Amino acid sequence: MAFSVDVLGTRLVHGPGEPPPTDGQRRAAVAAVLHHGEHGPAVLLMKRAERAGDPWSGQVSLPGGRYEPGDPHLHATAVRETHEELALSLATDARYVGRLATLHPRNAGPNGMEVTPYVFVAEALPAPRLSPEAVATFWLPLTKCALGELDGTYDWPGPPMAMRFPCWQWDGFTVWGLTMRILGDLLVAGRP
Repeated sequence: MAFSVDVLGTRLVHGPGEPPPTDGQRRAAVAAVLHHGEHGPAVLLMKRAERAGDPWSGQVSLPGGRYEPGDPHLHATAVRETHEELALSLATDARYVGRLATLHPRNAGPNGMEVTPYVFVAEALPAPRLSPEAVATFWLPLTKCALGELDGTYDWPGPPMAMRFPCWQWDGFTVWGLTMRILGDLLVAGRP
């Protein structure tokens, strides 16, 4: 299975979206920043800092975070959070391509959360600067993911119980869970 950024752009929902309803639902947005790298199309990922009370503490993720009332829509949330976490200005450092379907993390607690991924393409290689929320960044080659070359398993120690999940392993990093689900949707949308 191959991956094409051009095909991806024809299959995403365009526009920033409407302001979220004020229904009490927790919402977040993430940015999938793509760049053509050494191994073809790649996506920018970050390893989150270890923080007490954060269910995604220490995990690999896309840059992004929680919607705030001052954000006009979730696209603005993705742009703001990417700037806060990695000092990247998506308005000038990348081109907005569209958004993927909203997903629900399985570990977001009893009230749940909606996460909407927004896709951007950076023609020039951006140079992220880490905030205290991130300890590392790296580029994950999407074609290698699509071909199954990075497939592995991740043993989650719990709580509530130990579980085994599919993952991708690259350059000492493990990509699994919601991030892998989002990128799986991205790969399907970019399949020629």
